[in-house]
Amino acid sequence: MATIAVLGTLDSKGEEHAFVAGLIAARGHRPLLIDVGTGGPATVVPDVTREQVAAAAGIDLATLMARQDRGECVVAMTKAAPVMLAQLAAAGRIQGVVSLGGGGGTAIATAAMRALPVGFPKLMVSTLAAGNVAPYLGTKDITMMPSIADVAGLNRLSRVIFTRAAGAICGMVESEPKVEAGRPLVVASQFGNTTACVTEAKKVLEAAGYEVLVFAATGTGGRIMESVIESGIVAGVLDVTTTEWADELVGGVLNAGPDRMDAAAKANVPVVVAPGCLDMVNFGEQASIPAQFAGRTFYVHNPQVTLMRTDAAESAELGRIVARKSNAYRAGAAILIPTKAISVISAPGKAFHDAAADQALFAALKQHAQVPVLEFALEINDPAFAQACARKLIELMQAKK
Repeated sequence: MATIAVLGTLDSKGEEHAFVAGLIAARGHRPLLIDVGTGGPATVVPDVTREQVAAAAGIDLATLMARQDRGECVVAMTKAAPVMLAQLAAAGRIQGVVSLGGGGGTAIATAAMRALPVGFPKLMVSTLAAGNVAPYLGTKDITMMPSIADVAGLNRLSRVIFTRAAGAICGMVESEPKVEAGRPLVVASQFGNTTACVTEAKKVLEAAGYEVLVFAATGTGGRIMESVIESGIVAGVLDVTTTEWADELVGGVLNAGPDRMDAAAKANVPVVVAPGCLDMVNFGEQASIPAQFAGRTFYVHNPQVTLMRTDAAESAELGRIVARKSNAYRAGAAILIPTKAISVISAPGKAFHDAAADQALFAALKQHAQVPVLEFALEINDPAFAQACARKLIELMQAKK
């Protein structure tokens, strides 16, 4: 039997959460009703009161509620609920969490869910699930389920949705994954233009006894990879696709934020870095490209994605950034440069071939790096370059042991 947190604003949505709790109990699990409401009194008796939730973060809820500022109260609960839920999970008191909510309830519940580790069952039934949920998910594996109608009472439609939600969260906690033990974990960054490189490197790493997780360098993917590295479960990083820094610097749509490439220093793990796809900045369809970039070199990847070639000045700055980030790696690091092409389309004769921009990038990497820089007269997707990256990372990981 598992204990499943049923977290919600029990002043406005108590009946609905109690309904889900009853279904969870009927499946043989124990529901733990947690109230994060800040309006009137809870309409059902919670197992964990809103005052207890607030106190977990040192918040005086009574004083806060007396000011009758709903927005302020919601913000306070988005700070308190993560503390409470993380404490319950760390103590082994809950094995899953489900919530039902509109805007405020979704903000509070998903903030709490983001405090839980990847793999912990999390289900949010929300009126916002059909829109842009990126701010609610962050880098965590929260399952978003559309409520279809508002979470406003029990009716012929909501009973169907809530029953499915109860079954879903029970199924999650009942499905305990089998985790392979004994194989050190390596994470790798990949783009379509570096897939062949990562695929070949992955073969070498797996043959050497490592398990490899590959993350798409799409902004969100990079942020998730950073969170996995920072969690402490990773033995090494194959960061051959640092392209998200091009979007961060120039203003593309697939940026991963200024903390990209920081986690490995915090986790103290070896890293192999390559300038994969630093030749490209990602935008949407052609009509969406800012006017300031008129006259630049573009490549239509597909109807929804247009790539812009980084110029020499941008490339030089990217070289400085990647070198500076790499210098923080104290557990062993190396920068490997494929001088013939840093993406499929930057090779001689291809759309993004720009020798001056490439040389500006390579010169900045070599000038500013305090870690070894190794050059190969190869394209990034040449099997020999991929194998060199994998072998270098294995060497660094073994040296750290």
